[in-house]
Amino acid sequence: MEVLKTNIEILSHPVIDNNLAVIRDKNSDCEKFKNALKRITYMLVYEASKNLPTIEKEIETPLEKTICKVFDTSAQVIIAPILRAGMIFCEVAQDLLPFANVHHIGMYRNEATLEPVWYYDKRKKIKENKEKVFVIILDPMLATGNSAIDTIKNFISKGILEKNITFVSLISSPEGIKKISENFEDVKIITASIDRTLNNKGYILPGLGDAGDRIYNTID
Repeated sequence: MEVLKTNIEILSHPVIDNNLAVIRDKNSDCEKFKNALKRITYMLVYEASKNLPTIEKEIETPLEKTICKVFDTSAQVIIAPILRAGMIFCEVAQDLLPFANVHHIGMYRNEATLEPVWYYDKRKKIKENKEKVFVIILDPMLATGNSAIDTIKNFISKGILEKNITFVSLISSPEGIKKISENFEDVKIITASIDRTLNNKGYILPGLGDAGDRIYNTID
């Protein structure tokens, strides 16, 4: 399938490659899976946050005063994990961006229609100056793209600028990327892998199975 041009970055690094192999392996237990996922997530969130605004601040070292760059905390940074698999991404994002607001997005997939069903939308009040509001959406799997589209629309409806929204996924399908790029050409996508395709149940191939089940050890 052709993937439309979009603001997408596929991270390439031996640490990512090695840990992707661990999480794809069906024989990796829950502990190995989560630890490998966290290692990749640090790199993904690090990349997703590289364009957040900074300001200069004077600090004093043990030897002298100097000017450093620090995050501009007058800007609002929103971390938006899509429940439930996105929560493990959220833990890492909070480590790197402790000043950010967490906006939980709760939805599950209707297995018959593959459409998302909303059940939770918990957020802090969004600042009026939308130029200074930045959203990082977290979901390990960008599969059909339906949940991603609904989540992005949810933020845009509140006045968030497309250019200030970044979607972070561990593994993406060409179909999901195509759907986002067709609807939101200015939304950035950061992922560790674009896999081959989706199966008839909407799972990514070769993928890693159900990310939530493997993270929380709920595989039957």
